[in-house]
Amino acid sequence: MTYKFLDSFKFDNGVTLKNRMVMSPTTTMSSFYNGRVTNDEIDFYGARAGGVGMIIGEVANVIASGKGFEGELSIADDGDIPGLTKLANTMKQNGTRAVLQIFHAGRKSNDSILRGQQPVSASAIKAAFPADSQEPRALTTDEIDEIIVAFGDATRRAIAAGFDGVELHGANTYLLQQFFSPNSNQRTDKWGGDRDARMGFAKAVIASVHQAIVANADRPFLLGYRVSPEEIETPGIRLADTLAFVDMLANSDVDYVHTSMGSAHRTSLNDKTDHEPIMTKLVKQLAGRKPLIGVGSVEKPADAEDVLGLGADLVAMGREMIREPQWVEKVVDGDEASIRYQLSPSQMDELKIPRAMQDYLKGAFYSVMHFTTDPNTAVDYQNEAAPMEGFEKKM
Repeated sequence: MTYKFLDSFKFDNGVTLKNRMVMSPTTTMSSFYNGRVTNDEIDFYGARAGGVGMIIGEVANVIASGKGFEGELSIADDGDIPGLTKLANTMKQNGTRAVLQIFHAGRKSNDSILRGQQPVSASAIKAAFPADSQEPRALTTDEIDEIIVAFGDATRRAIAAGFDGVELHGANTYLLQQFFSPNSNQRTDKWGGDRDARMGFAKAVIASVHQAIVANADRPFLLGYRVSPEEIETPGIRLADTLAFVDMLANSDVDYVHTSMGSAHRTSLNDKTDHEPIMTKLVKQLAGRKPLIGVGSVEKPADAEDVLGLGADLVAMGREMIREPQWVEKVVDGDEASIRYQLSPSQMDELKIPRAMQDYLKGAFYSVMHFTTDPNTAVDYQNEAAPMEGFEKKM
């Protein structure tokens, strides 16, 4: 069978993908204590490279205060470059493009992870989820400037390490989203205020990263941005806010927009009378100005075709790539019958899933991984947020 997702794709800046399938960021939680790359990470990505057109590597913090969890990658220091170089080379097997997601966790951290330091955010407002979240300290203007510079420095390191791009993690309630949210950003200086003013931090980070690319890249280098369409807090980000934000992205220096949703057919979490898929709204808002990476419970080839049918340009898979590292290769070979759609706990070592990641999958992610030992029916995230989106509340 002929699939559109196997067609090549060319970004406006010249970067070409051999097909339209993307491995979305999948957190392994397997870096060393200082954020340096481990062999477990190399093995995990090595098993999944070569088939998909692009891998977006798991998130890396751009500055020490931005660490959000144990076992997290770092791109905050030049000493990180050798390990990241090995990681990039591993991802780029057989023509797969390698992009690294970079971020600052903001208030989605705690003083244990930060070794005694209080987490920081736009304002001193505690996150609603999880329930034991700590109150952050509001960043000073000097610290905000330092973080903006850190994103540019991280991009320089990603270029030096051989990646084909970076993706700004502006989703899943991390710092970039925190500055845009009326829930977490209640500042009265230039970094807060109305919706347009709350876009200021993201605009400054995009500008810093773009400048680093212009100054350091000797090849076409991608700049992506990931967004979460809604928040469930009040006040919080609503679809109208996100559509305005995406309009800003469409006119910015980013090369693509990547959405974060548990289902590609997600409708509004807050307006139950709105039955139009969010993906459709994003496609309309972008109006061809930037490519869109669609995501959300893509498992079978028909699911990937469906995402393209909704108007997305590229299709991302996360959980299915954990279960089936050779998904694309099996489709190309006409061997779809052997694709794994469930994950056996006894096969995780064979699938090169790091032990720390195995514990996480069997814990917080158990309900979304289709474990062969799970007697429960899979959850449909069309009308509710998934665990990976930063929420812990079912709608």
